[in-house]
Amino acid sequence: MSAAALARARDILREVYGYADFRGEQAGAIGAALAGRDSVVLMPTGGGKSLCYQLPPQVLEGCALVVSPLIALMHDQVQALAQNDVAAGCLNSSQSAAEQAAVVRRLRAGELRVLYCAPERVLKPQTLDLLKAANVVLIAIDEAHCVSQWGHDFRQDYLALDQLGEALPGVPRMALTATADERTREDIAERLALTDPAWFVGGFDRPNIRYGVRPRVDERAQLRAFLADRAGQAGIVYCMARKKVEAIATWLVGQGFDALPYHAGLDDAVRRANQERFLREDGVVMVATIAFGMGIDKPDVRFVAHLDLPKSVEAYYQETGRAGRDGEPAEAWMVYGLQDVVRLRQMVDQSQADEEHKRIERLKLDALLGWCESIGCRRRPLLEYFGERLAQPCGNCDNCLAPPRTFDATEAAQKLLSCIYRTGQRFGAAHVIDVLRGADNEKVRGYRHEHLSTFGIGAEQSVQHWRSVLRQLMVQGAVYADVEGYGALKLGASARPLLRGELTLELREDSIEPRGGSRRRGGSTAAAAADLGPAESALFERLRGVRKRLAEAQGVPPYVIFHDRTLRDMAVRRPATLVDMLDVAGVGQAKLERYGQAFLEALDE
Repeated sequence: MSAAALARARDILREVYGYADFRGEQAGAIGAALAGRDSVVLMPTGGGKSLCYQLPPQVLEGCALVVSPLIALMHDQVQALAQNDVAAGCLNSSQSAAEQAAVVRRLRAGELRVLYCAPERVLKPQTLDLLKAANVVLIAIDEAHCVSQWGHDFRQDYLALDQLGEALPGVPRMALTATADERTREDIAERLALTDPAWFVGGFDRPNIRYGVRPRVDERAQLRAFLADRAGQAGIVYCMARKKVEAIATWLVGQGFDALPYHAGLDDAVRRANQERFLREDGVVMVATIAFGMGIDKPDVRFVAHLDLPKSVEAYYQETGRAGRDGEPAEAWMVYGLQDVVRLRQMVDQSQADEEHKRIERLKLDALLGWCESIGCRRRPLLEYFGERLAQPCGNCDNCLAPPRTFDATEAAQKLLSCIYRTGQRFGAAHVIDVLRGADNEKVRGYRHEHLSTFGIGAEQSVQHWRSVLRQLMVQGAVYADVEGYGALKLGASARPLLRGELTLELREDSIEPRGGSRRRGGSTAAAAADLGPAESALFERLRGVRKRLAEAQGVPPYVIFHDRTLRDMAVRRPATLVDMLDVAGVGQAKLERYGQAFLEALDE
């Protein structure tokens, strides 16, 4: 990138977006685009990926084509760009014919700087003809991990996007994602047929997110405890099944939370309305399947809770990354149990994928399970999965803050493994534990298992204890659930040395209380205002009120006006004039002209 282009890019960054300098890999990625080079850009959620493709067309006075699978994100980004006086539009199935025609007219007239388009739309012949006639200076493929079958969110429509390079030769292409391991990164570059791409891999660490995992005991009681001091905070609760989503949402409403359901089985209008409320209002909790979230640009999500285990480390990282995009403290909290392990492994085994793909999926699941059972810093192995090292324990995860107790589980494991063997490796967890604990019931008597040598040898321990031991043995490969045997427990490869006493085994000791998350934050804005004094905090709340009024008047989410971080900086700096306000991070020229006076008046009160 020439010195003149770099200087112009920095000018636009300051004038339009209100920031003094680029972050992380932004300057490199923008430079590659301006130099006409293909690139792969990996940045954590909230790291500023969108700026990498929004800024080059403003320097080159052309249009960036952004391929995105997310209609909600398209509209969000178009609204946000309009606030900065950057001409943008989108083409997708949610628009009327008249709306699409208006966007096409603006594109043909050379007015648009950014055009968002869905992958299934962009490759239609009429769309390609339209793009060939336009001044497209950059092709950005957002959520690029969707192109990889090794990724956690593969989409068939993405496989044909390599055709964009042939249709628009000479136009640089930029593939962007927040989540991709080494295999997925290589797959992205190969499947998109990128030419000698430049690689920009930002750090994956999100130090503001506190990670915590609890064994599932009573998930509703545990969730209630976790949310006890989070009334008024925006958050997402992920569940695997649609029925569970609706049940938990209804239950949360009964507990006094402003909760809404979201899953693919809901009516489109209901889904859109619920998403709009989550984006525009404060303190809404969205209970959802993974159908919700990718590309959601709400910066002040204070927590992401999982009531079911995701499929992989990548999926977990992507989903928890929706918390704390504003850089303020946030929490990623999860409960999981034995049934999660069994169900997810069954899903992999019963899938239609080839054996190599199944093998990789099992490895990904095992990596997540191992992470869940970790007794050390959680952030370290999470970052190592993506090839990044952390020198010191993070001090901001459950294991760092309250190191788990462990116990010598060698004898317990031998008892459990022996019981699985003695019962013929034909039964599930409930029956094996009943035999182990000496339960007197019809099924035990029906199989005459009260006469086994293992009957009652684990009577001194609770059902919860044995389920914990079994869960951890399954994670370690000593036990597995046979899919064709209807989930019957069988001994795995590492069971033999344990039974022979050739190994000793340390397991984590699950605490059974429904403990919540940290108790350091409370209230909807406490996290954002945590470092403010009483006077600044009161001013911050006043500024939020101004922002809400302006947002409602325009029909946009509050964060499209200004992020909390900008309001906090404003409360600390207390600018006295419009010129002073340009020193506030996130205040560019267009927003100064639109909103500066309203916020100055609030500061003067």
